[in-house]
Amino acid sequence: MSRSAGLRFIMVGALALVMSLPLNLVSGVVQDRADYSRETVTSLSREWGGEQLFSGPLLTIPVSEDVTYDRRREAVDAVTGLTLRDEKGNVIYEHYEETVTEDRAAIYIYPENFDLEMQTETQTRYRGIFEVPVYTADIGMRFGFDLSDVEDALNGQEEAHWDDAYLRVFLTSNKALRGEALLEADGRLMRLEPIATGNDEQVGITARVGDPRETGGYAFQLGINGAQSLAAAATGRTTRFTLKSDWPDPSFYGAFLPDESAIGEDGFEATWVIPHLARSLPQVSRAYPDVTARRSANMGVRFITPNDFYQKAWRSARYGILFIALTFLTILMLERTSTRPAHAVQYLMVGLAQSVFVLLMVAYAEQIGFGPSYLLAAGATIGLLTMFGATALKLGKKTGLLTGVLVTVYAVLYLILRSADYALLAGSTLAFVALALTMWITRNEEWKGPEKQGPGWSLFRRPPKPPVAEPSA
Repeated sequence: MSRSAGLRFIMVGALALVMSLPLNLVSGVVQDRADYSRETVTSLSREWGGEQLFSGPLLTIPVSEDVTYDRRREAVDAVTGLTLRDEKGNVIYEHYEETVTEDRAAIYIYPENFDLEMQTETQTRYRGIFEVPVYTADIGMRFGFDLSDVEDALNGQEEAHWDDAYLRVFLTSNKALRGEALLEADGRLMRLEPIATGNDEQVGITARVGDPRETGGYAFQLGINGAQSLAAAATGRTTRFTLKSDWPDPSFYGAFLPDESAIGEDGFEATWVIPHLARSLPQVSRAYPDVTARRSANMGVRFITPNDFYQKAWRSARYGILFIALTFLTILMLERTSTRPAHAVQYLMVGLAQSVFVLLMVAYAEQIGFGPSYLLAAGATIGLLTMFGATALKLGKKTGLLTGVLVTVYAVLYLILRSADYALLAGSTLAFVALALTMWITRNEEWKGPEKQGPGWSLFRRPPKPPVAEPSA
């Protein structure tokens, strides 16, 4: 490599940029493994029951109207039963009135007070090397309906069929139901049936409740399996939702976050209280409301595994170019006074070793977890580069300085991966400190190298003028 310090810095910088190519390949491998992991998690979650979103209870009152139409028909002779015709042979028609009963848009009613309690027990399921947190939930609901405004929703001669009223609770998947589901109204149990998939493509549980004006309150209990998330829609005029679980790492989401929550190592408890003014859902409606309720009035929790190591490995590959550049800079500083400077191929081998570090970390993390795998991969990489510095780069006593820098670099990288919130702070501080130290160490450096003696020219100096020959006598 050139003896000019400036050219050597430029060449090492170019080599560091070249290392972005293997780092991009490593990022692709990490992303492929992450996609495969997500597919496995989704498949296992779906088999256990999948993500669950509850909505309802929705009381539905069928509505009909008697409509009279003015119709005409062929006139028939009452004696012969033959069609009557005029003198020209044309058929004679007669007018008559017919009254028919036609269905109208049903009346949909959400509960006045809706108290919902969910309690989950989680466990971990495995498929190959992947693990998925799943849960079993016990769900209890208490609710009642205010039917005083129902008659105001009728138009013209419409009639509400109270005796045909039915109640529905919507789920994400009926096959996730476990145990016995019970609906009780005023001390009597009601027969439950699965909802036949209709035009709205929703599934759940339904029950014929008879005339709801004669019923006080309802109590509904059921058990369900699920994975990844559990949520409910705020459908009551006042909705009180309490969720308890033994999962220690919840992530709350939805249109409403909990009013109160307590999270500990043994699990969490969260409470929501949602008034009807906080959501755009009518209590009584002639338009089907539940699709809107599930989309815009949901609240729940995701059961997550914090700091997924695939995400950490991808971030380490993104920061890899910074740490490779810092290692290159360290080697350049340590051997700048050496009579045998490092070759470009040696820099490339150092960079490839640090790129392979990411693959090692992912491969071992899938088996033994992030912490032990990081320690193993970082220790192997530091050991390899220390041996390379001592034997191939001939750093001698300066090898200890290289080892110290590598330990610092990988310690900072560990902190960055453990906390995404402080990643930018730690990375930028490390880069600034490294640049400041480099500027201080090289403050007296002769960047253009030693001046050449005698004739000749360089890029920054004009060539000397040739001597002028004297005329011969």
